[in-house]
Amino acid sequence: MPKTESRFPDITDEEEARIHQAAEEDQDNPPLTDAKLASMRPFREVFPEMAAEMEKAIAARGRPKIEAPKVAVTLRLDPDVLDRFKASGKDWRSRMAEELRKAAGL
Repeated sequence: MPKTESRFPDITDEEEARIHQAAEEDQDNPPLTDAKLASMRPFREVFPEMAAEMEKAIAARGRPKIEAPKVAVTLRLDPDVLDRFKASGKDWRSRMAEELRKAAGL
């Protein structure tokens, strides 16, 4: 596979050195040492209650679960049938489903 062009130009050795120097001089956020990296623990282990609350909040997002979710299907229809339902307006899928329910005796 051919290598793609980077969106960013390569940085020079001087620019790289400036970046590292700025990181070393940042008192609020100094670079991590190997010893600090080795001593780190996962958030879930350090703050288990907070992690559980966050996981619960994340799980509650989105649409609520429904008892009988609709199922996606692939269906081949005659163009005139599809055109007739589409011409009936924006909610044509719901109207088509209702007609199928009637035909199935539901």
